[in-house]
Amino acid sequence: MNQAKVAIADDHPLFRTALKQAVVDCMPDAGINEASSFDDLLDVIAQSPELEIIFLDLHMPGNDGFTGLTQLQNNHSDLIVIMVSSDENPDIMQKAINFGAAAFIPKSVNLATIAQAINTVLGGETWLPESMPVNRDTELAQEHKKLAQQLAQLTPQQYTVLSLVADGQLNKQIAGILDIKENTVKKHVSAILLQLGVYNRTQAGLVYQQLMLAPQENITIE
Repeated sequence: MNQAKVAIADDHPLFRTALKQAVVDCMPDAGINEASSFDDLLDVIAQSPELEIIFLDLHMPGNDGFTGLTQLQNNHSDLIVIMVSSDENPDIMQKAINFGAAAFIPKSVNLATIAQAINTVLGGETWLPESMPVNRDTELAQEHKKLAQQLAQLTPQQYTVLSLVADGQLNKQIAGILDIKENTVKKHVSAILLQLGVYNRTQAGLVYQQLMLAPQENITIE
């Protein structure tokens, strides 16, 4: 039996099938696991230590914008993440790369293009559609990359605490959700503020919310 080296996380079975075909063409010996939600993906990762590449749907259940991407980078820094979506907004595609994705594959492309993207990533390079306009806002790109690096340096539990802070949860509520002491939450929050270079939990929450899609970006035909 082939070891599962690839996970396809997408809530659309037809597109998962197309991705599987492209992966098999490029990596014939790679086993493939599938997930239809982000929580399912986390279960797949926990059960498949040999995973190398993950295809992550931008709009799948449990994944809000790039929160899933940065969580994977925080918890599993050795995994290669390729974003996929029917959303072809150039700014969103560029954000994906800035936040650490190895590629962004629009769902409208054909199998040959998907295979090209996979081969590019296997060659150690990032991939975006050739037709995508070049984004020359290098300052914004550097801000995104810096944020991704800061988030990657949090411990997995600190990352979870930050997501709950951004959701408006108080320390006592976070302690209950995570089944830890409130004093432990306070220590995590202090460490998060230091790592992100901000002064209070409101600012920390706003930093995390940069990973989410703005309302006008969240329009999708998926």
